[in-house]
Amino acid sequence: MASRKGLLLILSSPSGAGKSTLTRMLMGWDATMRFSVSATTRAPRPGEEDGREYYFRSRPEFEAMVADGQMLEHAEVFGNLYGTPRGPVEEAMREGRDTVFDIDWQGGQQIRNSALGRDVVSIFVLPPSIAELDRRLNDRAQDSAEVIAGRMAKSRDEISHWAEYDYVLINDDLNATFAQLQTILQTERMRRDRQPGLADFVRQLNREFDAR
Repeated sequence: MASRKGLLLILSSPSGAGKSTLTRMLMGWDATMRFSVSATTRAPRPGEEDGREYYFRSRPEFEAMVADGQMLEHAEVFGNLYGTPRGPVEEAMREGRDTVFDIDWQGGQQIRNSALGRDVVSIFVLPPSIAELDRRLNDRAQDSAEVIAGRMAKSRDEISHWAEYDYVLINDDLNATFAQLQTILQTERMRRDRQPGLADFVRQLNREFDAR
């Protein structure tokens, strides 16, 4: 039996606030953690493998998974379905491994409202300022000015959901924010209800009292 129950760590933020970077740092810090791989109905791109970047499924297969309750969350984006398969997450939980979700507030809300909601720890990452958020998006030099403008416009709505999360971090210093993230995770791992062997241990202590 695992020494503790795995948890579901949700990280959300507006684009450019540092969520993906913090996720990579977290995975490098603890190799036992698994990154949640989504399922999608879009076709694989060159170099992508089933089960690594995504679980590639046909639309009928995906819809059947939803109907069978096999998806923790799902949504349609630009004509393709995306979602989080439930099975791999539950398997990791039984093994005492944590699963990291790099998702938006809508996906996070669905997971929190699912049957596994009590095992969720949700963290929202805020930028130190809107000017800094805009600077980070431009400095990445990955998107056109039009795409960046769209991301900035969407950020206001995303930030409005900050109060739905268990923890909120202001990412004004990446290393300091990562240290806070580590502290949250280590604390949540020690919660009484995530340590399945605790009750048996206390019973053993009581037996030792009785034997005196």
